[in-house]
Amino acid sequence: MRRSRKIFLGLLIAAGLCFGSVYLSEAEENRIRQEVSAQAISQNTIIPGGMPVGLYMETEGVLVLGTDKVASADGEEKEPAANIVKSGDYITGVDDREIKNKRELLDCVKDMTGEEVILHLTRNGEKIDVKMKPVCSAPKEYKLGIWVRDNTQGLGTITFLTGDGKFGALGHGIHDSDTNGLFHISKGTLYGTSIRKIKKGEHGEPGWIEGVIVYNKYNHLGTIEKNTEEGIYGTLSNADELFKNLTPMPAAAKEEVRTGPAVIRCMVEDEIQEYEIAVTEVNLNSREVNKGFMIQITDEKLLSVTGGIIQGMSGSPILQNGKIVGAVTHVLVNDPTRGYGIFIENMLEAAE
Repeated sequence: MRRSRKIFLGLLIAAGLCFGSVYLSEAEENRIRQEVSAQAISQNTIIPGGMPVGLYMETEGVLVLGTDKVASADGEEKEPAANIVKSGDYITGVDDREIKNKRELLDCVKDMTGEEVILHLTRNGEKIDVKMKPVCSAPKEYKLGIWVRDNTQGLGTITFLTGDGKFGALGHGIHDSDTNGLFHISKGTLYGTSIRKIKKGEHGEPGWIEGVIVYNKYNHLGTIEKNTEEGIYGTLSNADELFKNLTPMPAAAKEEVRTGPAVIRCMVEDEIQEYEIAVTEVNLNSREVNKGFMIQITDEKLLSVTGGIIQGMSGSPILQNGKIVGAVTHVLVNDPTRGYGIFIENMLEAAE
C-alpha cells in the first residue's frame, strides 16, 4: 500500500451436568467440530480472484499521527496538544463543527481566535472530548501542533467475489504506517489498475508491484465498506470488468487445509495464472488471524518473475483439492519464497 501525504497541524462445552450428558473423547470432539464447520462453509461457493486493483480509502474523521512543538509569535516553542491528543486518535469535530477531512480541519484552524477549543475525538473506539488552547504563531494565525492524515491509497489483490456482488481482498487489514493502528475508514473506492513494473524480492528486501491507477469515475469498480484484520470488503459495481471466464469454487473449512501441494492465483504478467506452491504448516489456533498457515513458492516461473511473494500479492487466492482455502497475506523478509496465508473461512466470516 502507498500511503497518503501527511500534513502537520469459541466453542462452549458445559461440564458436570447430569441430564444424560454424553462425554466425548478429544478425538471425537475434534471430528464433530470439523464436520459442523465443513457443513457450514461448504454452503459457500465463491469465485476466486487474483487480479490487482487500486484502493483509495478515507478516514472516519482525521487520523492523528502525533504532536509537535510550534514556534509562538513571542519566539517560544510550545506543544499545545502534548498529553492531550494522542497518536491514533481520530478528530471528528472541533467545537460545534464536524470534521471529515484535513481541509475541514484546516478551515477550523484558520477561524481560531486563540480561545480554548474542544476537540471531539474517537480513541480506541470510544468517543471523548478534550480541551486545548491553540498557539498564536503570528498575528491572527494559530496552530494546534498536530500531524494528521485523512486518506490512504495503494494496490492489492482481489481474493473472491460472492454471488451477491460482495468482494474480499488483501487477507489482512490496512494499518497506518505512522501509528501502526488499523485504518478506520468512512468510505473507500476500488479502481482498475495495470501493472507497470515488478521489483523482485530478495533476501532482506521485499519486492513489490507498481501499478498505474487512474482515480476517476470511469475507472471505478466498486466501493470499500470495511477494513478489518482479515482484509478489506465491499461491493463491486462493475464485476464483469474484473471477473471474466472464472469458475465458482467451493470454499474450504479451515480443517480441510493440508500440508502439501497447492496453487495461488495471481496476475504478475499479462493475465491471471495459477502457480505451484506448497502449504508447509497449518496452525488452526494461530494468535494472528491472518497467519493461519505457511506457504512456500515452488513454481520456477513465478520465482523468475517475482522472486517469491511480493507486496501487492496480498489477497491472491490459494487453491487446494478443488477448493479455495485461503489467501496470501505476508512474506518472510529474509526468505521471499516463504510466507503466510489466511483461511478463507476467516475471510468469509469477516465479510458478513
